[in-house]
Amino acid sequence: MLDQIKIGDIAPRIHYVGDGVQAAFTYPFTVFAAGDIRILRNGLPVTDGFTVEGAGRPGGGAVLFATPPPAGSALTILRRLTLERRTDFQPNGLLRAVTLNDEFDRQLAGLQELRDELRGALRAPLDEPPAGLTLPARSARAERVLGFDAVGNLTAFPRGGLMAAAFSGAIPRSVEDKLSETLSARDFGAVGDGITDDGPALQAAMNAAGGAARHLVIGEGSFRTTMPLVLSGAAVGLTMHGSLLYDGPAGMPALTLGDGGAARNATKLYEGLRVVRMQQSDWEDEGDIGILLRNLDVSQVEIRQAEGFTIGVRTQGVERGIEDSDLRLGRIVNNRIGLDVHTVTAAGWNTSMRYHGGHFAVASALHPAKDRFGVRFSAEPGAYVAHNRHVFYGPNFELQGTGRPIAAIPFLCTVNSRAVLAYGMRMEGCSPFAARHTANAQDHVYEVAWANQGYGIDIDYTAGAARVGGVVRALHQAAAHREFTREIAAVPNLRAAAFAWSPTQTGFRQLACLASNVGGAPSSLAQFAFPALDNYAPTASGVMLGGGRGLGFVVDARSTREFALAVDADAPRLVVQCFDAATNLLTNAEGALVRASGMSMTWNATARWWQGSADMTDAALTRLQVVRLAPEVAFAIIGVARIGADFEVRAMRLACDPAHAPALVYGVPWLPHGRPDLVAELAWTPPLVPAGQSVQLNVPVAGARPGDFVQAAYSLATSGIVFLAQVGAQDVVTVTAWNRGSGDITLGSGTVRVRVLKA
Repeated sequence: MLDQIKIGDIAPRIHYVGDGVQAAFTYPFTVFAAGDIRILRNGLPVTDGFTVEGAGRPGGGAVLFATPPPAGSALTILRRLTLERRTDFQPNGLLRAVTLNDEFDRQLAGLQELRDELRGALRAPLDEPPAGLTLPARSARAERVLGFDAVGNLTAFPRGGLMAAAFSGAIPRSVEDKLSETLSARDFGAVGDGITDDGPALQAAMNAAGGAARHLVIGEGSFRTTMPLVLSGAAVGLTMHGSLLYDGPAGMPALTLGDGGAARNATKLYEGLRVVRMQQSDWEDEGDIGILLRNLDVSQVEIRQAEGFTIGVRTQGVERGIEDSDLRLGRIVNNRIGLDVHTVTAAGWNTSMRYHGGHFAVASALHPAKDRFGVRFSAEPGAYVAHNRHVFYGPNFELQGTGRPIAAIPFLCTVNSRAVLAYGMRMEGCSPFAARHTANAQDHVYEVAWANQGYGIDIDYTAGAARVGGVVRALHQAAAHREFTREIAAVPNLRAAAFAWSPTQTGFRQLACLASNVGGAPSSLAQFAFPALDNYAPTASGVMLGGGRGLGFVVDARSTREFALAVDADAPRLVVQCFDAATNLLTNAEGALVRASGMSMTWNATARWWQGSADMTDAALTRLQVVRLAPEVAFAIIGVARIGADFEVRAMRLACDPAHAPALVYGVPWLPHGRPDLVAELAWTPPLVPAGQSVQLNVPVAGARPGDFVQAAYSLATSGIVFLAQVGAQDVVTVTAWNRGSGDITLGSGTVRVRVLKA
């Protein structure tokens, strides 16, 4: 120790919050020896694991921990001296200044500690005259409550005394009645420090709640339990502000709510439920359950967290069912099965439930070789298996199964469930299945709002599934195609729709043939929508688009702005041409006229169309495209073209919102594409046709080619005259009127009609 220590006016106490990294903590007050330091962590004394520097020096020092205190831990460093006389001055003895100063310093330090403790004590204001604040005698205060009389003096009141709320009309009640309004786990000794075994205290509180038919509150904190806990259905409900840390035996539910057997667990409120397993389950024992809910009926349940179990949450119908209740789900993570909808007897059902939210997730490194599921529908052998009408709203599944030979599937149905409806699902890192059905499940609907697989999602039916009927509605990159149910055009088989317009040119029913570099200076729709072109190669199931070729639907867009195009092809490229109401070509000079749902659209000045920035493929989630046209676009060609490489097209479909019915334009005089037959007519006054003789008439038909199928008819009764037709020369149909009778025939004036059909 130094010869003299100066004690400053500094409180002998300092507080810190650990961050898990810092190991050295300073103290600004003076201590005489290292043993004068006292340390509290989260209110509990710390007696070892640290050293003290700076003892005996003015200005304080530092406490050095061997291991940094955990993050969030509350540290208090204070000085507490032993109050004793350490010196004895002898009469006529030598009075040393150092010894005297040391005694004065210790007395001053002790007074500082006393003042520090008095700051936390109840005391009257300094400007108030002295009042009677002395405790009544032990016998006078026994079994009574302390309070203040009319003049503010301390007194004891009978425990049965009455008190009233400070509101008009409030009725006086006893203190005990008022204090028993809320049943708290801390009333039974639960600590919630994450270290103490609170299991016996929690179970005692749950027993009291059940016995008194009360609602139990478990306050803030982490309540460690080494025993499974059960709250009977006789309790009104449970509210948790903290969490349960389960450190008990495996193979048992950590928290059970409701009774088994045939007891009805109705009109309950369970909120804020949080159960975490302190040691991660190995996922082998299905008795290892976080929260077990039994025989629920018209109840409200909020589960904030269930983590680390084989089964995170199980709803279980025993000898009575679970039904008509709402579950709000939070973090259901690191469980092999997040939620298990279960029955155990033939008399117990599980039906008509609503589930809101739910983040079903598994850590990427946890049990990488084991299957995992978000929600399972299951039953014990011989138990009730018709789990009907379960509705899920917005569940989120992050199961970390991508690229692994395991099942990572949101829903597993092992029973004969009916009407399981899941809306707005999110699938991240899952298998390409929304569900797996192993039994006779029917009428399931899985609406996938987002998935990293896009729209390539299905239901996995195993060998035991004897029923089908589930539906996956993959909205990711395909929402408009699900909603646009008005089919404008459909070419389900390009190979069957193809026809030979000429020996070298091919046309297609309903479709316009497109060229990427139209010669001359075309400026109108009819100059871009060709009835046929060369460089289309029919295949076994479709047609191969060669260089510079495309196919498209011509639509009247004056009343409809959006169209959904679906194409069955290898890697097609979306193209759109725009025209005004006079069918004049619109270019990029008018601005951005075309937008698409899954890619950018760029202007191709050579082809004079807008084209997609990428091919329409499943891998890039660009196969299903919605096209939106600007208001100035009156007519449009919407289709695909060969841009980078030849590709096969097998089918094309176009749809829009069912509120509209836009016209598909083809096979009309001013736009003849898309129609394999040509018709024409010509007024004629036939001459006399002798018996066995014939007369001929040439009818102009643009597009007629030798080899086409031709028919002819006359507008009047022919009376034995047979009309025959053939393509005598290009663009001309020769009609022959043959009198096959035995007498001369003269027909009246009429009209010759011909029809040319392309093969």
